[in-house]
Amino acid sequence: MNRILIICTFFCGLFAAAQAQYASHVIPGAAQTSKYLPLLKDKRVALLVNQTATIGQTHLVDTLLKLQVHISKIFSPEHGFRGNADAGEKVGNSTDPNTGLPVVSLYGAHRKATASDLQDVDILIFDVQDVGARFYTYISSLQELMESAAENNKLLLVLDRPNPNGDYVDGPILDTAFRSFVGMQPIPIVHGMTVGEYAQMLNGEHWLSKGVQCQLKVITCEDYTHHTFYQLPIPPSPNLPNMAAVNLYTSLCFFEGTPVSLGRGTSKPFQLFGSPLFPKKGFSFTPRSVPGAKNPPLKDQHCYGFDLSNAPESRPAKGRKIALKWLLQAYALYPEKDKFFSNFFNKLAGNATLQQQIKSGLSEAAIRKSWEPGLQQFKAIRAKYLLYEE
Repeated sequence: MNRILIICTFFCGLFAAAQAQYASHVIPGAAQTSKYLPLLKDKRVALLVNQTATIGQTHLVDTLLKLQVHISKIFSPEHGFRGNADAGEKVGNSTDPNTGLPVVSLYGAHRKATASDLQDVDILIFDVQDVGARFYTYISSLQELMESAAENNKLLLVLDRPNPNGDYVDGPILDTAFRSFVGMQPIPIVHGMTVGEYAQMLNGEHWLSKGVQCQLKVITCEDYTHHTFYQLPIPPSPNLPNMAAVNLYTSLCFFEGTPVSLGRGTSKPFQLFGSPLFPKKGFSFTPRSVPGAKNPPLKDQHCYGFDLSNAPESRPAKGRKIALKWLLQAYALYPEKDKFFSNFFNKLAGNATLQQQIKSGLSEAAIRKSWEPGLQQFKAIRAKYLLYEE
């Protein structure tokens, strides 16, 4: 058993061990095969999936093959089909050793399935566990698959899964002048929608390229509401190894656009933050090269900072919201203010305003107040596409 498999098995075990805390009888869309197998009969199928596309302990691809479904190929998003590539790492095309199926990467230069990719495909399936943040790139991959489906007249099935951050909506609305793969639409950072609901919004608001609409069918979850605290059975990406990281992700991802480490290359990614330039006291850590973070920011540099793995925000609670206090604290502590924000920060924020607000010394309350008009407008749009009880 190789090192990556050992680590993935370990993290999956942590997820499973914690599941009892968030007991749920949710049945994801993928598990409801009777609802979509008739649509696959005598069809050539392609799936955009990763390691989270499972029915129980079995991968969806393996289940469908056993059910005699004709799978032509697999498309993979960021982090790859097996989910062990670094964030942003180039993942090439390959052959899945377990099934012999071709795997076509839709991350990097080739993000969108072409007519050539789809010439031997009749129907598309999307089944990827999302975490409900605008800058988590799986919803960008969903959008581009929807556009490919529309342009090539293919039906797209979205096998829906719960959103672990689906109980709240928060953050600034993206200014489309800052559109990128970490934010493609005018939505807040925390959108409070499942991928099925979001797909309906993309279609209904004509947000796909050139206003096209794809043939879309969502297989909804059973026994799920937006206030169901759903324990993810499998880590959705290498640096979200547990539910604390998933819950803190929406607040800590801002640090990707700064010189501050958020714990990549440690045992607690997205649960720490720090810098060698912070005051040299209290909690400290050193990022190392590890699977899933081969070259982490501040690699091998001793950082001083904060461990948030047991902070209240690391657990779901009523009235959740993005926490800006850590970003404001980091900016206050960082001695080289003119080097704190990279160009990537504005892409994550979805605007240039947040950076200027922080530089101007605005309080968290004042910043949050500036989000309210946009959030109210978005919630009115969002309401049209919800498939689950609020």
